[in-house]
Amino acid sequence: MNSLARLLFAAIFVLAASMTVRADDGEFPILAEDGSLVANHSISAELENAIGKMQDVVVAANPKGKVTLYEFYDLNCPYCRKASADIDELVKSNPQLRLVLVPFAVLGVPSILAARVEYAVARLASPEQFYRFHRLVYQGRGTIDAQRAFAAARQTGLDMNKVLAVANEQTFAEVMTEHVHLGDALEIQATPSFVIKGVTIVGYPGKETLAKVIASAERCGKVVCEGAN
Repeated sequence: MNSLARLLFAAIFVLAASMTVRADDGEFPILAEDGSLVANHSISAELENAIGKMQDVVVAANPKGKVTLYEFYDLNCPYCRKASADIDELVKSNPQLRLVLVPFAVLGVPSILAARVEYAVARLASPEQFYRFHRLVYQGRGTIDAQRAFAAARQTGLDMNKVLAVANEQTFAEVMTEHVHLGDALEIQATPSFVIKGVTIVGYPGKETLAKVIASAERCGKVVCEGAN
């Protein structure tokens, strides 16, 4: 087994270990669109600040926005695909929303191979190009693998020889493992998951609910303002 294969094997082991389920009844009264309580819990400021310091996270939209939404996603998660389209509408309509994308490849080998291309795009592209890549890769149906990700990178206008070279770097597995270790510390058990104003929201609560959370964060600095219904 070569060194890259060992790194990928180690990363996959960490991915599997990170998805241990714990009870999360919802620390704050965040309700999904069907009225159910969304799993969520508070986290330390230290953990939240650590997200932006990781390698290859991308401030994808509104870098000067006053409210930061961190999105942990897997390219083969159907809920992530839906969330991406909804969040794109939110960032276009709200200049105060700063979107930070955190690749979190936990759904198998195709996701990991596609994430290698994301890694290269994050290293080579501008944030605007990365976000275009992010939206392009979700177009179409079926599994998103390396081939689909390379096609999206090509449409973004990147030099494909450079993308291929960076995608094959051994440091990819180390970066992916770093993302998963922090996701584990944040107790992220599903994709997509979000971090905003000291709270981890596990799973996709729906566009309307997420918009309410963002509005509360803007208004009172919390995911739920006191006295809110």
